[in-house]
Amino acid sequence: MNLDEYMSHDATGLAELVAAKEVTPKELLALARKRAQQVNGKLNAIVIPVDREADAQVKGDLSGPFAGVPFLIKDLSQEYKGYPTTCGSRALRNDVATENALVTQRFLDAGLVVFGKTATPELGAKGITESKLWGPCRNPWDTRRTPGGSSGGSASAVAAGVVPAAGANDGGGSIRIPAGCNGLVGLKPSRGLTPYGPQTGEPMFGMAVHGVVARTVRDNAGLMDAIIGRNQLADFAGAMPSRKFVEVIKKKPRKLRIGFSAQSAITAKPDPEAVKAVEATAQLLTDLGHHVEEVKPPYDDKALAETFLNIWFAQLAGQLADIKARTGAKDGDFESDTLAMAEIGRANGAVGALQALAKVVEYTHAMEAFYTEHDFFLTPTIARKPVKIGELETAAPLQVASRLVHRIHGGKALLATGVIEQMIVDNLGWVPYTQMANMTGRPAINVPVYWTDDGLPLGVQFNGALGSDGALLQLAAQLEEAAPWVQRFPAEPKHHLAD
Repeated sequence: MNLDEYMSHDATGLAELVAAKEVTPKELLALARKRAQQVNGKLNAIVIPVDREADAQVKGDLSGPFAGVPFLIKDLSQEYKGYPTTCGSRALRNDVATENALVTQRFLDAGLVVFGKTATPELGAKGITESKLWGPCRNPWDTRRTPGGSSGGSASAVAAGVVPAAGANDGGGSIRIPAGCNGLVGLKPSRGLTPYGPQTGEPMFGMAVHGVVARTVRDNAGLMDAIIGRNQLADFAGAMPSRKFVEVIKKKPRKLRIGFSAQSAITAKPDPEAVKAVEATAQLLTDLGHHVEEVKPPYDDKALAETFLNIWFAQLAGQLADIKARTGAKDGDFESDTLAMAEIGRANGAVGALQALAKVVEYTHAMEAFYTEHDFFLTPTIARKPVKIGELETAAPLQVASRLVHRIHGGKALLATGVIEQMIVDNLGWVPYTQMANMTGRPAINVPVYWTDDGLPLGVQFNGALGSDGALLQLAAQLEEAAPWVQRFPAEPKHHLAD
């Protein structure tokens, strides 16, 4: 097998070739590494190599549905024993895992050959992947642009053909945003389907979940089948699907009722291309026999964003306190934006966090009311083309001010300036559609059915009711058949060091 042949297969196809003894896991690993050597210097997607264990894996007897397929995991909450989990932070660069995360172990049990860990922003706190520790990760479709975040490294590597799929997780859009930026399939599953731990419980009060980004729907379905399942150490047991997703997607969906909207109270005028992506998808769905209608959004995304950020800042304040206590890290080990967000969370206090959590119920009720009339809610995944590298970087004077505010515990004064409202516009303005699914625990999926006139992927998102994960994948499979995207690859990435 040559490199072009390797890149033309998805994970399911590669596993079939291994099972038929037409190619060996060792050969596939060599091809994945060759591709990584070609592109990673330009993309900065893989930040920690996992060589010793990968070499041992391909020499042994591999079993599982993806036996012998090269794979990458995210360097955040997907711990690999013996390797650091930096979460994109200098504070954690020496935080070596003493055991595998449950999700990592399930990837390994599926026979996947993990040979590296991928870039993420510090503590997964942004929709871009530009950490001070590792530097910016770039989008292979246009290396001047972000691959999204926080699973940006995984998505960049998959889009560039290093691996057909990679580990990801999602606390506010971190699977779907990178999938949308890179032309990939990315399912954010229902709460409780995939396991966190044993290092921690569920982050963000249960809003964060594990998953993957993949080139094909069947890979996303099969990999989700491999990692879903109860965590015996979890606080609760979620309802598991009655059928494997790989079986569900073999059948066409029934006629669905789908409401769509590109409106956003945060982004008054989404990019016309994002609107066109939704409208084109709505027409395709109509042609496939579904009932599709434009609707008013069932929630105010600006109010929801404020609630989301209050919850996010609260958990970030707790996370920083834990890291400092556990590792001895100092303020200088964290980025200034992280310190500012954590200080806002500290200043907002327990009452502020609890009030924000109480509001989640309102959004859950609003969405469930919507789902009594519709099966899915269709929106853009991102409101504009992927932002340029450095476009959202905080100005140097404000970075200095952020450190000072954190040091003097000036969060209450900062809150009085309307900083949260400004953060909503600056940082969520280009990604206003994804947080709702996390807050309500419902599934959502990015489907790459649209490319802009200048050749950039611009995904659309389907949101579903609790437990509709299989139905979302089933619809995605129908769209994949109707408007195939799997053979679309970016041109070879070029250096854009001056940008």
